[in-house]
Amino acid sequence: MRASLLAGLCLLLVSGAAHAAAPEPTVVELDSGRIRGQAGAAVTTFSGIRYARAPVGPLRWKEPVRPEPWAGVADATKPGEQCTQTEAGKRAGAEDCLFVNVTVPAKRTGRRLPVMVWLHGGGYTTGSGAAYDARRLAAKGGVMVVTVNYRLGAFGYLGLPGLAGSGTFGLADQLEALRWTKRNAAAFGGDAGNVTVFGESAGGMSTCALLTSPAARGLADRAIIQSGSCMLEWVSGTYLPIPGMPAFTPYVPLKANHATGLEAARKLGCPAGGELECLRAKPAAALMPVNESFSSNLAYGTPLLPREPAEALRQGRFLKIPVLSGGTRDEGNGFISGAAQAGFPVTAENYPQLMKGAFGTHAEAAMKKYPLRAYRSPALAWATVAGDRAWACPTLWADREMAEHTRVYAYEFADEKAPNLGRVPAGFPPGAQHASELPYLFDLGGQPWDDFTAGQWRLADQMIAAWTSFARTGRPSGWPAFTGERAVSLKPAEQGGVGPVDLDRAHRCGFWSGTLSGEETLG
Repeated sequence: MRASLLAGLCLLLVSGAAHAAAPEPTVVELDSGRIRGQAGAAVTTFSGIRYARAPVGPLRWKEPVRPEPWAGVADATKPGEQCTQTEAGKRAGAEDCLFVNVTVPAKRTGRRLPVMVWLHGGGYTTGSGAAYDARRLAAKGGVMVVTVNYRLGAFGYLGLPGLAGSGTFGLADQLEALRWTKRNAAAFGGDAGNVTVFGESAGGMSTCALLTSPAARGLADRAIIQSGSCMLEWVSGTYLPIPGMPAFTPYVPLKANHATGLEAARKLGCPAGGELECLRAKPAAALMPVNESFSSNLAYGTPLLPREPAEALRQGRFLKIPVLSGGTRDEGNGFISGAAQAGFPVTAENYPQLMKGAFGTHAEAAMKKYPLRAYRSPALAWATVAGDRAWACPTLWADREMAEHTRVYAYEFADEKAPNLGRVPAGFPPGAQHASELPYLFDLGGQPWDDFTAGQWRLADQMIAAWTSFARTGRPSGWPAFTGERAVSLKPAEQGGVGPVDLDRAHRCGFWSGTLSGEETLG
């Protein structure tokens, strides 16, 4: 349930539209062979480029392996398969899915292009790089964009005692994609010495985790974290409004990862002590009943993630590179309304129970801070609690930790009339819900958003300028560096435009401040 809601909010329009007819294709030489892309008026695209061998058979649940060189010219005019996942209740994609897509401007200045490597969201269980059409981002921003497929669900995050790489195969794929980019950026006109890794939701959580991975040293020069802070924490009920639902974070200790893997193997009928051999022998379809068990199952206490990422930030043990970090103002709206549609509504009757289950002895203080009378509905009240406590404030706290050691630029996407990606029903304001900033940067499914106003198109241009100037120089044009409180609010001009916002005050973070273990220190 948790994975399906997150995935549904992060990735809606996944079918890639055909690119416009174009002149002669373009051929480039990679370290593994030549490929032929498609040249258009504004950009040149190269799709479905293999960056690692198919992780099948003996390579299932192994570290990614560099592709074998090929002869001739490989076609790179259409995306490769997305990684195995569930769509509309059915299995989609394939295990042979480790592909990237590259988009570069058709017109060059002669200078090497800044490189931006995108890690998609989808709850670690769904999504693909090809769903994010980067033509506007590349053409308007003058950058090379690489969108990445990485193993998902059980295929990317399985863990078992004795299995090397447990819980980090998807992360290993992302690292391999960064290595591939470093080796091959120059072939596309990119600057291998100026690489920005960026991602949203699970892709943002992966980006933040990469900052704390020793294996990422030298692979990224900047990072953009969108709704994916290392310190995110869903206290009981703030993800799904179910009293007693345990708290969770984007990452798990290796022991818990192993426990999830052993339980999945048991459910699939594998004998104790022979889990790995049994699971490797099963076809992909047979693993799908347990696939979503591995949402938010990226494991630490591992070679790739030695420390819990939130603790690594607190200790200053992360890559000291410039960071652009933020989220959406109303992160909780889509999740809480989606939960209601799934049979878990928030009502005036269960609102106090949710508060008690989440905040214990502090529930009364929280009720006073978020009284039902101040909101259009109990669901909106709880969505605000969830957005503040689980998303906005942990992001602010993480930004403060990072700003002690490196240059940070903080933002909040706040277009109250942003696209309703989560299909929030009538009567519940979608607001700037989770993932609603994505159409401002990408054409999801290959198409620009149909209903943007002139002001929203202007905001999209401003965001692309900020993201790509950060990739180029490490500083988004015109933005002040984050010093602890104020961030840049991103809204269309008719809603006040781009300007400062006090995140601490806007999200009551002084009230929520304390440890991230659920034992709150409330004022």
